[in-house]
Amino acid sequence: MIFECVKHITNKEEFIEKILIYIRLVEVLAEREKISIPHINIPSDEIIDEMKDMGIISDDGDCRLLKKTIAVNYNRFLSALSFYLSHKQLYGKQLDKLNNKKRKLLQEKEAKSDKPKIVDFFAGAGGLSCGFTQAGYRVCFANDFEDVCIRTYRYNHPELPSELVLKEDVRKIVSNICYYIKDDIDIVVGGPPCQSFSSANQRRIIDDPRNELYKFYIEAIKKICPKFVLMENVRGMLSVANQVVEDYKAIKIERDGRVYTYDVSYRLLNSMNFGVAQSRERLIYLAVRNDISISKHVTPEVLFKEIEDCYIKHPPYCLYDALDFIKPLDAPRIKGMTETDDDKTGMKIGINMYDSCGNKYLSIINQGRQIPYVFNHKARYCSDVNYEIFKRLDQGEDSTSPKIADIMPYSRRNGIFKDKYYKLYADKPCRTITAHLKMDCLSHIHPYQVRSITPREAARVQSFPDDYLFLGAYLKTYMQIGNAVPVLMAKIIANVIKKYI
Repeated sequence: MIFECVKHITNKEEFIEKILIYIRLVEVLAEREKISIPHINIPSDEIIDEMKDMGIISDDGDCRLLKKTIAVNYNRFLSALSFYLSHKQLYGKQLDKLNNKKRKLLQEKEAKSDKPKIVDFFAGAGGLSCGFTQAGYRVCFANDFEDVCIRTYRYNHPELPSELVLKEDVRKIVSNICYYIKDDIDIVVGGPPCQSFSSANQRRIIDDPRNELYKFYIEAIKKICPKFVLMENVRGMLSVANQVVEDYKAIKIERDGRVYTYDVSYRLLNSMNFGVAQSRERLIYLAVRNDISISKHVTPEVLFKEIEDCYIKHPPYCLYDALDFIKPLDAPRIKGMTETDDDKTGMKIGINMYDSCGNKYLSIINQGRQIPYVFNHKARYCSDVNYEIFKRLDQGEDSTSPKIADIMPYSRRNGIFKDKYYKLYADKPCRTITAHLKMDCLSHIHPYQVRSITPREAARVQSFPDDYLFLGAYLKTYMQIGNAVPVLMAKIIANVIKKYI
């Protein structure tokens, strides 16, 4: 469940973060509707029942511990609860993700569905899972090793029990896989980290010990025996692509008197061909189990041909399409203010005063829905030097521009870091969003505002819907977004595979 009972919490910081999210979700819509929230300092029976449904308390006596745990936010939380209970029609299902009882009902309904079933290893914040669920799949299990990614994934995927979104080493999971995965799985997806592609004097680079997690991904496939496999990775993995093919073709699974094998192929695919407002290359492997290949007349080559046929239906969008219909912001100019919400520099959860479907790209990523919130739209601190550089550069210019030669702090290293500063083109697909944005964002300067792009703008470029909330510290949101597979890219691949399940 999303909440642990206050007397059993294992992570106080995470618990408080979700309480604050609840408060802001309530307050934001009240602000938009210009309704004041009455101050409450003693919980009514109705509030206590609601907290029990949320999973925060198990009995009335827990209120004292809750007050101690969330301290100055206690009365604010009670006030938000009271307001929600009096204005449920205003919120609809907006708060259901933070209610254990409602999540359980959704999970029970989902478990009874006949949707194709997916397992997502190295899931990160859930880009692949988001695309596949939009395409009508049901995630049965997901894992990652980053705590903040697990928190984001659990929040945004209420259809999956939290205990099946596991922060655990994949080596331990594979050793106990029957404990976690009990269903027959249609497809396993994931992007195992591979760190070595150029080791000299090795016949099989992929066997480098640094690529051990990839090997366990293969072992997971052997134990799960899915109909299909999707594995994604960076372009650099092309150097070992044929070795990966060897590993897949070596898989032989004996089950119920039958022997299962896999046919596999790979392609370097660019997300902009899938209607994503970004040029981002990913190496995609697709594998098909032998019995499915025969019965459904499908091979990885057939799947890739159908995927590539989708390109014409999804013309590329430009960065401008992703940056449209969102509040302009100023960069904070005082250090230490990046985590502080305000009207000028942005907020983790704010009011959306714009049309969520204001252009075709936004309508696609938001699935035609109007979203009352804007999440993770907060500008990053900008020093005086960087502010001046941002102002002087024109779109498409980088560190080598003569306009900034007199103030360029890395001029001696321009040959290495010429893209250290780069102002994005508005009328072209965005350059690749990377996890490195957590470091400084100087490589992704907003094309017409004097700042770098916000996490929400980066998420739009990655085709995440606007109501996908990234939890955790501000800088870690960039990491989560940059490591993700673009949602629309995942969705289109999922739709092609779905025809053969």
